[in-house]
Amino acid sequence: MVPDIKICGLKTPEAVDRAIERGATHIGFIFFEKSPRHIEPLEAGALADSVRGKVKIVAVTVDADNEMLEEIISFVKPDILQLHGHESPERVLNIKAVFGLPVMKAFSIRTADDLRKLEAYDGLADRFLLDAKAPTGSELPGGNGVSFDWKLLTALDDGVDYMLSGGLNKDNVAQALSGTTASGIDISSGVESAPGVKDLQMMDAFFDAIAQARSVEETDRKE
Repeated sequence: MVPDIKICGLKTPEAVDRAIERGATHIGFIFFEKSPRHIEPLEAGALADSVRGKVKIVAVTVDADNEMLEEIISFVKPDILQLHGHESPERVLNIKAVFGLPVMKAFSIRTADDLRKLEAYDGLADRFLLDAKAPTGSELPGGNGVSFDWKLLTALDDGVDYMLSGGLNKDNVAQALSGTTASGIDISSGVESAPGVKDLQMMDAFFDAIAQARSVEETDRKE
């Protein structure tokens, strides 16, 4: 299976263009002021307009109120809303009803108990994003460059649709693809030279690693 590939935290035309050239299916813009990847809706809207129709555009928010979501949606016109905060099942339903967009609900994972939280959102969120729980002291719910024990994911039902995030890079993406049932992968800090600064060479290396992993998988299938 060819997974979806989401490059998140984009802020420049060069990074957006390279992500799409190399095969990203989703690009993410982060609207969270504490993040080094934060972007204003007006700027994100201009970037989104330049590539609309070529890729799925994801607006990433953290416990945003309706006023903020309305501003983001008016400028960016995203295809998907990613909720990366503590949004309740009721809040997810409310957002979908008000704005009429698919919702990807993110969860921070460290233990099996964290995975059980998905059950309350089954049938409400259109997709899940499973990220590593933030290290102690971090104010960022994601983009911390750490991963969790992917073996925990064996407890998920086969039908659970999720993107895998957290600590992914060129060195471990092949393991992520072969060792989990993720239908998509999401990367941010793993293709950065500094927090919030996307590195085009690192992005190339990441996509090269994915291509290599796919090639190996295809060879194994034929043997």
